[in-house]
Amino acid sequence: MNSAFRNVHLTAASRLINPNPFSSSILHFLPLFSGDAAPRRSNPLRHRIVVSPFCSSSSSSSSFYIPMAGGDDQVPPPPASQLLEKQFESFRVQLEESAALREQIRAVVMEIESATRLIQANLLLVHQSRPIPEVIEKSKEKINDLKKFYGRLAEILRECPGQYYRYHGDWRSETQAVVSQLAFMHWLENGTLLVHTEAEEKLGLNSLEFGLETEDYLTGICFMSNDLPRYVVNRVTAGDYDCPRKVMNFLTDLHAAFRMLNLRNDFLRKKFDSMKYDLRRVEEVYYDVKIRGLISGGDLPGVQGTQGQS
Repeated sequence: MNSAFRNVHLTAASRLINPNPFSSSILHFLPLFSGDAAPRRSNPLRHRIVVSPFCSSSSSSSSFYIPMAGGDDQVPPPPASQLLEKQFESFRVQLEESAALREQIRAVVMEIESATRLIQANLLLVHQSRPIPEVIEKSKEKINDLKKFYGRLAEILRECPGQYYRYHGDWRSETQAVVSQLAFMHWLENGTLLVHTEAEEKLGLNSLEFGLETEDYLTGICFMSNDLPRYVVNRVTAGDYDCPRKVMNFLTDLHAAFRMLNLRNDFLRKKFDSMKYDLRRVEEVYYDVKIRGLISGGDLPGVQGTQGQS
């Protein structure tokens, strides 16, 4: 009776502790889980889609490829990076080709510059009362070399049609110096101005393919006028008192012709302004010679007008 009462008492106590004895018995058949295994709210940022690199193009076009940590795979560049790389690769090729072309042009231009210096050195002898025909004959020997050099420039530019003005600055100043020497030689020989077409013929240039630019020609003529005042002074010193009159008439007509042009405020305009001072210096020499009675005759036409322009 005591054991039966004890069993009833234990059963009642267990019901007070666990009112659902069936669920307690089932716990013996369930696996043990840690307290961290409770269900959690899903976070979309924690889920990533990993696509194998062996997937077809159709499936990978709508997915992102994310390499595994520590793997040897590399992320392929996006299309924008590929276009950028392709563009700058073409720029690199263009710049290398342009640099190589400029090196060829520069080599020819250096030869033109060297020939021009020799011509100038020969023409300086006219200031020392050397015979003009002799000086001109030595200078003409270099004109054929200049013609050959400009022919080589034309051949180089023929390989890149449409790029004349892109590289024109590489020989611009040298061409202006060449025109200046040719115009001075022509004036010493004929007493007239070297026209644009004659300058092109002397250099073997073709106005359609590789010609003489108008601004280069005009600038060269302005350079030529800078040599005339010194020439006049030296000729008067040598006893040629009629030279100032010839040079003054030539510069007067040339200055009047330049005034027909609407020149901008650039390098050519500055060189044209210097021609006015060259003409004034020649006029002063002419007036000094005339006052001293070294020449006879009245004032030449255009002299008074030249004074008003200056």
